[in-house]
Amino acid sequence: MVLRMGFPRLILIACAVVLAGSGAGADQPARGSPPPPDSAAWFGLHFIDTSTEGAINGVRADETRRIEMAEAVIAEDLRNRGFTLLEPPAEQVAGIKNLTQSNGSDSRIARELGAHYAISGEVQKVSNLILSLNLYVRDAASGDTVRAGVVDIRGNTDESFRRGYLYLLKNIIFREE
Repeated sequence: MVLRMGFPRLILIACAVVLAGSGAGADQPARGSPPPPDSAAWFGLHFIDTSTEGAINGVRADETRRIEMAEAVIAEDLRNRGFTLLEPPAEQVAGIKNLTQSNGSDSRIARELGAHYAISGEVQKVSNLILSLNLYVRDAASGDTVRAGVVDIRGNTDESFRRGYLYLLKNIIFREE
């Protein structure tokens, strides 16, 4: 029977089984209590354009503005939940390409600021229709991920970004078990 399936199909099934059990793509599931309010270094969002549009047309002003708007929405939500947001020193952050994948630099900087958490996020543009929004909350002392989540949105609009990040905050990062 295995021979009848065909080798490519068998490989595909094996990969699906391995990935389904590994938690691939999840930095850490939302388990336990959500992070209690405390001080946090807020690093903002890193934009990754994996579509060909950015390479061809360059940086779009509307996307830059949209990232800034989403950062403000996230910061406001965190403050409304009781978090005290601290701004990391620009000179320390400038040399780091992506703080969400920085080998603990975000936690180190947050710890040096005296913050309890390091919070950062990513926006990955797959196409102008499909975008992936990520947010990470890490313990500054240990560097461990306290909560992390991702949502995919359809549409590169202010409203889709706002709704996507508010959903991520409410239903993943601060979800009560």
